[in-house]
Amino acid sequence: MLLAGIGGLAASSDLLGTGNVLRDTPACAQIAASISSESAVYYNGSTLYTKDNYHWASSSSQVSACTFEPGTTEDLSKALQILGATRTQFAVKSGGHATNPGFSSTTGVQIAMYLFSDITYDSASQTAKVGTGAIWDDVYLTLEALGVMVLGGKVTGVGVGGVVLGGGFSYLTNQHGLAIDNVVSYELILPNGTVTTVTSSSNPDLYFGLRGGFNNFGIVTYFTLKTYPQSQIWGGSLVYTEDQVGAINAAVANFTVNVLDPKASIYSTYNYVNGSSILSSALFYDAPTPPDGMFDDFSAIPNIEETLSTRTFASMVDVEPVNDTIGLRAVFNSIAVEEWTVPLLDAVANETLFYGSKLTNTSSLAQVTYNVRPYLESIFSHSDIPSAYPVSRKRGYSYLEFFYAWVDPNDDDLFYGIVTTSSNYMTSLAVAAGQNIENVVSYPNNADPSTSLEKMYGSNLPRLRRIKKAVDPENVMGLCGGWKF
Repeated sequence: MLLAGIGGLAASSDLLGTGNVLRDTPACAQIAASISSESAVYYNGSTLYTKDNYHWASSSSQVSACTFEPGTTEDLSKALQILGATRTQFAVKSGGHATNPGFSSTTGVQIAMYLFSDITYDSASQTAKVGTGAIWDDVYLTLEALGVMVLGGKVTGVGVGGVVLGGGFSYLTNQHGLAIDNVVSYELILPNGTVTTVTSSSNPDLYFGLRGGFNNFGIVTYFTLKTYPQSQIWGGSLVYTEDQVGAINAAVANFTVNVLDPKASIYSTYNYVNGSSILSSALFYDAPTPPDGMFDDFSAIPNIEETLSTRTFASMVDVEPVNDTIGLRAVFNSIAVEEWTVPLLDAVANETLFYGSKLTNTSSLAQVTYNVRPYLESIFSHSDIPSAYPVSRKRGYSYLEFFYAWVDPNDDDLFYGIVTTSSNYMTSLAVAAGQNIENVVSYPNNADPSTSLEKMYGSNLPRLRRIKKAVDPENVMGLCGGWKF
């Protein structure tokens, strides 16, 4: 039960906090004076200002000096040059799902890419050109009507930009790899304002860096993505009570060992919410009907809710409960897993119950969720072109994802520390069981804010730093939030 999403907007005081002080930022006025009528700058008190600063995790929202919604590449190029010349801090936001504080928010100029949300399909090249500010829900609905699909996010409300720049796992990953493996080209505004198209042949270094290296090299306005034929799919979720945990663990372990069909995908979640443990399994098969018996282990377990059916691909983003964490503070992390054994899954369930019950009455905890995300070992083999992430494509991994949500800002350090502690503990259990995961790089899109660049990029880091210095000698993108090379 991965609870996330943007849903509606809460009151601005809830989203933006009360302790921030707006600073006089001349860049706001300069940008407003330089742009066309296709773009706009907004200030505190405007509804669009509130929308532009919005993040579904309140811990990621800040009070910006102003917000900027670019409507053209040319206007965004002008703004980036002004920000560089005035050395003004800024942030770039797609859907606003980043949970790490300051990664897509700022007290300077908040750039919200909502107007770059167009989606066009080219049947001749079998590609889709998608704006950085689009939401995956809209991308799926648009392309599904044309009988095609792309690699993207799994739940509702997630923006295109962050998912693609940081990796991108999908229900289609077993078949086609990560989102970064399916990018044909990027439209990129370089730090000096130059607009360029980056492909594997036109600029191999930048293409390498953009595939998992986030916004270190400029601002991406459009992604051209490979598309694949798409019919109806079969899927949905099953929700269980805590007493079924043993059966669920056995079903997950059995599935990951015996089901090697790349059209199949599952992810199971272990949750502690409102003083009780709830479990769920999302099931997916890329055809209107799955092979007989494939998911019987899950269906045979008594459940309290079931939504399995033949459905549209786009509807899968609404399968899991969403938006329950709006306005809460939140943190993610994940570790690589080679094999989902019953003992390891038992430990996952125990961690959820241990921290959930321990912290419910001693902190402002709202929810604990541990997501079990199995993938085939072949997921990194769908591209032979080197990329910033992963460092090695010799084998792929499954992932255990940690998610904590809470209310009180005074508890931030507590929950960041728990995520680190639990991540290290679960890694040690897997290593002790013989899994060779200790030195596997972290997945950038789920890494908590304490994760080092070395841990995410390993031996790729020196090359990434050389590319960054070559395209951004003035360190303009260093004014922008996130991990920086």
